[in-house]
Amino acid sequence: MQTKRMTYPGRFLPYALLAPQVIVTLIFFIWPAGQALYQSLLREDAFGLKTTFVGFENFVRLFRDGSYLNSLSVTAVFAVGTTLLSMTMALLLASTVNRMIRSRSTYTTLLVWPYAIAPALAGVLWWFIFNPSIGIVPYMLEMVGYRWNHRNSGSDAMLLVIFAAAWKQISYNFLFFLAGLQSIPQSLIEAASIDGASPTKRFWTIIFPLLTPTTFFLLVVNVVYAMFDTFAIIHSTTAGGPAQATNILVYKVYADGFVGLNLGSSAAQSVILMVIVVALTMIQFRFIERRVNY
Repeated sequence: MQTKRMTYPGRFLPYALLAPQVIVTLIFFIWPAGQALYQSLLREDAFGLKTTFVGFENFVRLFRDGSYLNSLSVTAVFAVGTTLLSMTMALLLASTVNRMIRSRSTYTTLLVWPYAIAPALAGVLWWFIFNPSIGIVPYMLEMVGYRWNHRNSGSDAMLLVIFAAAWKQISYNFLFFLAGLQSIPQSLIEAASIDGASPTKRFWTIIFPLLTPTTFFLLVVNVVYAMFDTFAIIHSTTAGGPAQATNILVYKVYADGFVGLNLGSSAAQSVILMVIVVALTMIQFRFIERRVNY
């Protein structure tokens, strides 16, 4: 069977159709990335009156800085915790809603609402819930003997930002998991049920393997989300504290560049963050995608 080849009436029409996306990419992605890379090789004073080319000195100083190495480990813990929690809860909710018949659309609408909330507002909401003075959760935890205080405890602060960031992302993951579950042929599940497979065995041997393309896609998206899109949540809940316990890389870029006015170091940090995210994405496509069943 021969496929019909698409032809354009004008030679420049394909380039005209591509031009808007290319222009947006150049202005909002390529040009800022080039500016950051160039500025990472410079050292500027706080007033921007003197600029000195220092080469890779900013990068060398970063990897000798204990606070930056601490931010690397904090970011790893935060990204892993946020990704696992948000994807696990989303898959659990999607599996539950997928078994509903009458109230499926109602629960889907309610579960999607949190995604419409701004990240800063989501952080404030969770800050109030876990506030040691007026929050309901610290009050309930104190009744069972645990004194919650994310202002002094680094582990409590990390749990707070993970909960807030994961809650914000659950709705996004839920939609994709639910769509993936609804695309699985029911005949396969019914056949396994007739053969005597338990619900748990049906999930791990039939449903989850068929969900691996969706899971892989969400894994990449959630890692990028935890690395970049959680700045407002960190800023509105803990501001990187206490004692830099929640000072992830993207927040340290802001703290050093916009607060500390160390623009060269901040630009170098943004370049390293970009390289880390690209490397993690490539590793996921190189090794994890092998286990995906298309």
